[in-house]
Amino acid sequence: MKIVVASDHGGYALKLKVAAHLKERGIEVEDLGTHSEESVDYPVYGKACGEAVVSGRGDLGMVFCGTGIGISIAANKVHGVRCALVTSVETAHLAKEHNNANVLAMGGRTTDPELAVRMTDEWLDTVFAGETESGQRHARRVAMLNEM
Repeated sequence: MKIVVASDHGGYALKLKVAAHLKERGIEVEDLGTHSEESVDYPVYGKACGEAVVSGRGDLGMVFCGTGIGISIAANKVHGVRCALVTSVETAHLAKEHNNANVLAMGGRTTDPELAVRMTDEWLDTVFAGETESGQRHARRVAMLNEM
């Protein structure tokens, strides 16, 4: 598995923490930037991550900005991206189980780093319910999102 990560300056430190954890799990990580805490524009990085996931350059993506809000909006502008901003282990679980989120967003200024690691693990370890017989409603809804 390969995960592409991207952030602006506000999410830079959290991105580094999560990327290191991903590598510890044996996951290949490609960092699309930014590479410092110098001020940059989050839409550039949200778009880059979304495009990398949709093109197949990465299996999944993770984006980080100060709150996670702006960069998640930017990623979701890319057709085929289902980016979820998560704030708890439960929302990370549901982002995968119900929405099959292919990009996860977090806020560097609003998310405890240890919580970020737990949310990442939950997202990665959860199975999309649409792949089960009882979860076909979720597959139908994700298909609707993909057509938008």
